[in-house]
Formats: sequence, C-alpha cells, structure tokens
Amino acid sequence: MNVAFTSRTLSLSRPQLFRGIRKVQSSFATCSVLSANRAVVYTSNGDPSQVLSALTFSNLPPPPPNTVNVRFLLSPINPADINVIEGVYPAKPNPNASLSSSGKGSQDEPVFVAGNEGLAEVTNVGDGVTHLQPNDWVIMTRQQAGTWSTGMNVKPQDILKVPRSLNDVEAATITVNPPTAYNMLHDFVQLNEGDWVIQNGANGAVGQVVIQIAAAKGLKTINLIRNRNDIASLTEYLSNLGATHVVTYDELSDKSFRQRVKEWTGGKNIRLGLNCVSGKPTTLMTRLLGQNAHLVSYGAMSKEPLSLPTSLFIFKNLTCHGFWQSRWYDSKSSGEREKLVETLVGLMRAGKLKEPSHEILTIQGSEGDEEASQKIRHAIATLAKGQHGKKILLKMEETF
Repeated sequence: MNVAFTSRTLSLSRPQLFRGIRKVQSSFATCSVLSANRAVVYTSNGDPSQVLSALTFSNLPPPPPNTVNVRFLLSPINPADINVIEGVYPAKPNPNASLSSSGKGSQDEPVFVAGNEGLAEVTNVGDGVTHLQPNDWVIMTRQQAGTWSTGMNVKPQDILKVPRSLNDVEAATITVNPPTAYNMLHDFVQLNEGDWVIQNGANGAVGQVVIQIAAAKGLKTINLIRNRNDIASLTEYLSNLGATHVVTYDELSDKSFRQRVKEWTGGKNIRLGLNCVSGKPTTLMTRLLGQNAHLVSYGAMSKEPLSLPTSLFIFKNLTCHGFWQSRWYDSKSSGEREKLVETLVGLMRAGKLKEPSHEILTIQGSEGDEEASQKIRHAIATLAKGQHGKKILLKMEETF
C-alpha cells in the first residue's frame, strides 16, 4: 500500500489525521508485516512448482559478534537448484528453524530456504568483523546457503567480497557457471594457444562461458548443439562469443563429419572434451578425441548413461573425469577461492567474459505471499520444461 501525504492531508484536523493513520495501520496489519523479509521455502522435496512457497518473516535483529547481516540483490535460478528441491541432487541444504517463533520456519516446522548462488550487500556488521563493512558486495561460498531470500545473517567465512565495479548480473552469476568452465579448461590438461576443445551442450550457461574463456586463451572450439528452428541465429550468437565451429548433433552423426574435423584441425589432436549430455551424442563426440585426451563430464542432460568403446581406452589412452564445482569449493582453501574469483573478475573487466543472457523476476514488496508463490512456481515450471532460453535471476523486495 502506498500512502501519499498531500497538502489536503495536512489540512485535516488532528483527530481526523490520527483516525486516518490508525486506518492505514489496521490495513497494514491485515495484509502484511511492515518492512519484513521474505524467503522462498519448502518443507519437503518434490516438484518445485508444487512444494515451493513464499514466506514472510520478521526483520533481522542486529548481527551477533563475528557475523554480518546481508540483503540479497539478485539470486540466479539454476537447473541444479531445481534438482536440489526435487531431492535428486547430492548437495542438501540444512533446515532453517530461525525464521519464526511459531508455524513455518520455527522449531516446530523448520523449512528449507531455496537457492545456492547470489549477490548480496552487507547491511550490518557484528563486533569482531573487521574486513567487511556496510554496502560491501559479497557472494556466497557456502553451498546451499538459501539465497532466494531478501536477507540473512551469515558468517564472514561463508561469503567473499566482490568489487562493485562489476554489474549486479555479473557478480550474481560468478560462483557457479564461470568457475565450472574455467576449472574444466585448466585442471585436467595443459592447453596452449591453438589447441582444440570439443564440447556438447555448447549453448548452455557453462558452454557459453567455455567458448569465451577458450577464445580469451587463444583456444579453438568445436561446439555441439541440438538442431532447432532458430539454428542460424543461435549459431551466429555462439560465433560472436568466440566459437570456432558450431555443429548440430545431426551433423555429428554423419559419417563424413570425422573428415571435416580433421580438415578444421589440420590433423592436430583434440585433447579435451567436455560433456554435459551423455548418451549417444557423447559417444560420437568422444570418438573425435585424439591420443591421451581427457573427457570431463559435468552433467547428463539426456538422462542416459555415458557409454564409451573400450578401444578408446586401450588404443587412445583416453582418461575420463567427473567434475562438480561444489566439490572443488569444498577441497580448496579460501585463498584459492579468492584467486579464482579474481581471475574471473579480470576477464569480466577486460570484456572477455560477458554477463549471461537473462531476465529478472521481481517479487515486489507489495505482493502477498500467495501471489509471490504463484509467480515463482510458474517461473520454475517453465524452466523445468526447457521452455526458457534465458537465465532467470530472482529479485526479492522486502515486504511492506
């Protein structure tokens, strides 16, 4: 509810004015909590379009010593977030029983707050915290922190400061897809300028970052995508990002394709393959790899198993790896995490890594919990069906 005090308002008598204020206060009391927080929560795993709901909760108290309060600015909705809510993802969030004294979010009915990635702004700093101050931008380093919220209290070791010279979309999306792409390109094989990389799912969020980081390093890429009605515009888009060649899975199945690849590479071995699809397309892609190559799998969008000929291991000495960015974070020190983020920030500042194609889903403070719940469920249902080509970033306003 918006209240505008005009010259007519000021001309009211004192009793009239107080009656008007009491009426406004009563209206607030019946519809929402004044200037409160809100989170997207669930009490059990299942279909996100069914189990998710918005929950309004009280403003945060001042932070206890050695903690900080943050306000989330943007929080991406990633495919892995949907899998976590469904209960089919290895990483599990901790239940939250501190949002309310009774009902949902209390000790009697704890909830899970959705969201793993997000950009937040420090609003209040507890005693003992010296390296952070209000208005600093931070990102989450603790997995499944519950970022689909307006605010929370966090420990300093669970966040990492990022420069405000980035735009909010760049900062909000820096902890999942860019690190995954960067680490897969650097951790398994030493690649030099002019070397080749082949990947499937190249139009995905990680695939697009792979293209850009590879181009920045002088690497050449063969990028496999599913055929579609807008194939020409998508091919142009990926080429503008830096893709050397963009190819459909239909072309990959053609027996003459192997010869085309040899002509492109000049017979040079392709030493790294990146897989997020599995199934037959990955089997065909892996056959194009050269001697002593590495295949890195970070997904299985086809929901089919990874099946590879034994001959590739015997005669080509193929090495296969699985990659999970969450495991990387768990195994690395805070200094190593900071160094990675600094590298990615440098690529963004240099214009070599663009923000993802996106749209922002705003949950307005004036919207009730039920209306907010419906908007979120609809967005999740659309993403789950693969009917949305852009990354959705959630912007949740404090309720009023």
